Amino acid sequence: MPEFSWRPANEATTADVEAVFDAGGARKCRCQALKVPGWIWRDTTQDERDAALVEQTGCGTSGPTSGLIGYVDGEPAGWVAVEPRENYPRIWARQKPWMRQDPEAEGVWSVTCFVVRKGFRRQGLMYELAAATVEYGRQVGARVLEGYPTEPTPGKTVIWDEASVGLLQVFLDAGYEVEASPTLRRRVVRHRLGASS
Repeated sequence: MPEFSWRPANEATTADVEAVFDAGGARKCRCQALKVPGWIWRDTTQDERDAALVEQTGCGTSGPTSGLIGYVDGEPAGWVAVEPRENYPRIWARQKPWMRQDPEAEGVWSVTCFVVRKGFRRQGLMYELAAATVEYGRQVGARVLEGYPTEPTPGKTVIWDEASVGLLQVFLDAGYEVEASPTLRRRVVRHRLGASS
């Protein structure tokens, strides 16, 4: 049975982060889709996104960091982005109320993106990463964890890049609860860790 472990990205190496982000949409986006105020492909270059990820993960520093790296038998295999909601300018820039619920609430951390390397998919790694956000959230003193997953249409196949926001069942299994269903497939989920906000 493979052994799963995780660590905050600042405690990982840059090489581990690069290994996880080396393919598919993750290679282009670099987990920047909600980090820049404008439209990512128009307003930033690939070099800028590459540099932003390196800076935000803070590998080899005392932090802060922008996510967690998951390992399978010691091999870097996945990523989940989790940090204070205010660190995501595009959440606040979008004219969608479900992206800005309880804007005055303090201690809300957003879980916005999952990446699982080819070769490690379909092994339940996204579930492990979602559970890791809860443990990490408690460690850093988050009061509420918030995610924006998709709920696939029954019987329909979901492509990997479409699932990068997370799947509803993954969050539910980690103890999150549905707060809103703003579209046919989009859900807003929360896990309350501390005092209610």
